[in-house]
Amino acid sequence: MDRMFRVLGFWCIVIGLMFMAGHMNILAGLFYFQAALFIVLGYMRYTERTYMLMFGGYMVLSFVGIVYWSFFQVG
Repeated sequence: MDRMFRVLGFWCIVIGLMFMAGHMNILAGLFYFQAALFIVLGYMRYTERTYMLMFGGYMVLSFVGIVYWSFFQVG
């Protein structure tokens, strides 16, 4: 499971580079921050249960954030 967090970090870097190429620097910075967080957590050697709980918390936080943004900020 620790390898999957490093893979998530890699893909966040790739998405950040694409945002940077599109001149969306704020979103690129957000994805670089997430990449750094995933890579650091990937080297912490937690148990698989801990990684699953952290990923579940990340997903809840990101879903709440995108719903908040799309409902209150965009609309």
